[in-house]
Amino acid sequence: MPPTDEHPSADGVPTRLVVLTGLSGAGKTIALRTLEDFDFYCVDNLPAALMPSLVDAVSVGGHRRIAVGVDVRNRAEDLNRLPEVLASLATRGVDYQLIFLDTRDEVLIKRFSDTRRRHPLSADGLPLNDAIALERKLLRPLSAIADRVVDSSELNVHQLRRLIATELGMAGGELSLMFESFAFRHGLPPNADFIFDARCLPNPHWVSPLRPLSGKDGAVRAWLENKPEVARFLEQLTAFLDEWVPRFEADNRSYVTIGIGCSGGRHRSVYLAERLAEHFRATREQVLTFHRELE
Repeated sequence: MPPTDEHPSADGVPTRLVVLTGLSGAGKTIALRTLEDFDFYCVDNLPAALMPSLVDAVSVGGHRRIAVGVDVRNRAEDLNRLPEVLASLATRGVDYQLIFLDTRDEVLIKRFSDTRRRHPLSADGLPLNDAIALERKLLRPLSAIADRVVDSSELNVHQLRRLIATELGMAGGELSLMFESFAFRHGLPPNADFIFDARCLPNPHWVSPLRPLSGKDGAVRAWLENKPEVARFLEQLTAFLDEWVPRFEADNRSYVTIGIGCSGGRHRSVYLAERLAEHFRATREQVLTFHRELE
């Protein structure tokens, strides 16, 4: 898809558009959040007819990385128009990629059962297995033209984010960092390169007004930042990672995951993961966060 002059940038790089589609429950929301961490301008459930207007508006603002979620919440005529719309955007110099997220039926049924979510096509009493079958039929034309079909049946959230960042090339060529918070009582992150234990730090859980909040909330951050031991822990952890992360990069690693755990996975670990991500984003573009117990 050769670029034209309609969507130029200062360095001549065309606008990049990633269209995520696929079956409900296959991980499209997680994929969009991952792209948002990589500085994509993300919009979910956008009608195909509005895609050119979105690309124009966002590109004029200087944003050259756009991701759009498209699924069966769109009308059938909108889904049918998507190939035509993408072809039109390509002639205008937009470098697009269509990614289809698929999952086996039995896995989808289990995911909907575990989360107690309703399938978007299960209105009027349509059974879940019939809704999945109808969705497959409606999305088959998009699956046929997808640049990449990703089967997420055997992938957990963490593994899907890693795949989006590395195998699909969204993170570019430099090392990507993932800071993941978790609760030790629910097990360790399976793919972490480092694990740090924050259970020795003061716990906001025992402060009643802070208990329902998380480490992303201002009140919890302020409470933790007022504790000298938390500041010392963060300072030493930052210094350690500043020293050793570049060693992984020099070893041609593309992805490093730093797991930070506490008792409940809501306060201390979330706060530390966010603060570390803020620190590394000052010098790196490919920095993600994932808060397992908040998802």
